[in-house]
Amino acid sequence: MSSLRVLMTAAFRLVLFAVSVLFYMPAIAGKPEFEVAIRQHLFEPSVIVIPANTKIKLWVSNEDTTPEEFESYELNREKVVLGGQRSLIFIGPLPAGEYPFFGEFNPKSAQGKIIAE
Repeated sequence: MSSLRVLMTAAFRLVLFAVSVLFYMPAIAGKPEFEVAIRQHLFEPSVIVIPANTKIKLWVSNEDTTPEEFESYELNREKVVLGGQRSLIFIGPLPAGEYPFFGEFNPKSAQGKIIAE
């Protein structure tokens, strides 16, 4: 293969790589991340404000020794988080609004909401 052909092939690959990076930049940047902790059967913070129309990562850390289930009918999500563990939940994209969630095992105390704005 001639050196000109090798050089053109390398230049073509570099252009393809540059275009793919620009095209997929949002995927590379990642999703916004938020955190909520379970402490003494309460969600802290109990209100989480997220951007509307954006898929997010919600990290749920259970600092209690007993398991708790993050549950939301409006978000169509439920996830058991064992005591002392951390779990990831993907949410959205959501239109603007309020989305309540609760702890299935302690529904009277473990309550919160996500506000998409």
